[in-house]
Amino acid sequence: MGDFFGRIARVFKGKAHEGIDALEDATFQTTLKQTVRDMEAELSKVIRASAEAMSNHNRLEAEHDKQQRASADWKAKATKALRAGNEALARKALAKKTEADRQVAAMASGVEQARQVRDKLKAQVAQLRGRIAEAKRTSSTLIARKNAAQAQKKVAQALSGAGEADNAFAAIASFEDSVEREEALAKAYDDMSVDTNADLEKEFEQLEDVNVDDELAALKSELAG
Repeated sequence: MGDFFGRIARVFKGKAHEGIDALEDATFQTTLKQTVRDMEAELSKVIRASAEAMSNHNRLEAEHDKQQRASADWKAKATKALRAGNEALARKALAKKTEADRQVAAMASGVEQARQVRDKLKAQVAQLRGRIAEAKRTSSTLIARKNAAQAQKKVAQALSGAGEADNAFAAIASFEDSVEREEALAKAYDDMSVDTNADLEKEFEQLEDVNVDDELAALKSELAG
């Protein structure tokens, strides 16, 4: 009875260990996959920020170029007015050119800063893409290595007999011992049965001997008469 309950306990314990191992495996893979998803979510944020920075730079650069073209245009108009002998008109055109030049100068630093931010974000996007690709390769490799290590561990444990109270080989050995005990007990009963039969045969032989003596005595009496 104790062996029976011991085997039942081993079954439940084995199932519990399998459940824990499965949970650990699932947690390991889930954590790796979630890490990659977090990196991809971060990449999406950086891409959006990069797109906004590029849009901002493009707007500033377009306005900067527009003011530069306006300055050149007003300069050409001032030149045309002077050639026509209209100095007053030339002055007005140069005033507009000066205003455009101020806008160009004021926007120059903003355009450069926007360009730097855009280039930095573009570099970060490229770097993050590379890290995500590497993380995906690494996670796949780690999962494969973990599975291989677990398989190797199970084989090594089976060959070394580690944890004999809980492994299948110990259970088989226990069953083998039980069968051998049953076989020995059966042989003992068989031996005892053979001895009893022999005693009974001897008793019957004695009875037969008595009958022969009686017949011999009767024969002698018959001859004497």
